[in-house]
Amino acid sequence: MGHLPDGLLRPGPPPLLTASAARHQGYEMNERKPVQSWLTDMDGVLVHEGQPVPGAPEFIARLRSSGRPFLVLTNNSIYTPRDLQARLVRMGLDVPESAIWSSALATAQFLADQRPGGTAYVIGEAGLTTALHAVGYVLSDFAPDYVVLGETRTYSFEAITKAIRLINDGARFICTNPDVTGPSMEGALPAAGSVAAMVSKATGVEPYFVGKPNPMMMRSALNTIDAHSESTAMIGDRMDTDILCGLEAGLETILVLTGISSRTEAERYPYRPSRIVNSVADLIDEI
Repeated sequence: MGHLPDGLLRPGPPPLLTASAARHQGYEMNERKPVQSWLTDMDGVLVHEGQPVPGAPEFIARLRSSGRPFLVLTNNSIYTPRDLQARLVRMGLDVPESAIWSSALATAQFLADQRPGGTAYVIGEAGLTTALHAVGYVLSDFAPDYVVLGETRTYSFEAITKAIRLINDGARFICTNPDVTGPSMEGALPAAGSVAAMVSKATGVEPYFVGKPNPMMMRSALNTIDAHSESTAMIGDRMDTDILCGLEAGLETILVLTGISSRTEAERYPYRPSRIVNSVADLIDEI
């Protein structure tokens, strides 16, 4: 390849070049803007097995004192933001109710945008039903616009049967999140994704998942705090949800090693986080 005239840059480097080699050969590198806004997952990042991750209280305190916009994200649709705030405060994490964004809130916003003032048959807990009521949705099992499946600790065979029949009759199928299992002190629990698979098998209808790794979850969070993707970082502990979701939404992605994915496991994925740190404690000085 011949040399370009001085002052001209090639549009981009071959993928195997390092950044320094690319600059040396005259390729233009896109560098991210400094992080102005922060999105962080909750389980595995701020808390683990009912306890705060070391450094997490200080990380949240620094975020709050800095005045930087931030949101704590969770795919769990069981609890309302007020419930989650109370749980976090008991663990020493002083997170405002307004700084919590769940898949239930994202689902409610999505439905309100798609079909304002609609109706839904809901399998879920207060986090989901409260969010839907707040956007003007009516909960009904009479020819609803949507069947909305969320997390619950008491999945009912009767409720699942009704959902299957309503979907067969034409209701659109929405699920808050695709997680097939969730954590508990006793071990893994079946989650919304597992129940959604059962409903899909019975109806032949796949749900639309709103929560992570759908970048819709990231975009709705960004809109909530009026943030921009090019200056926002997403902190997560799972490569297949947090990091994938942040990557597809155009955010800087930071994998912490206090939850699900290890450094070795991260190398097995076809995509990579922007960087890997041990925990949020390593990020405090960046705020």
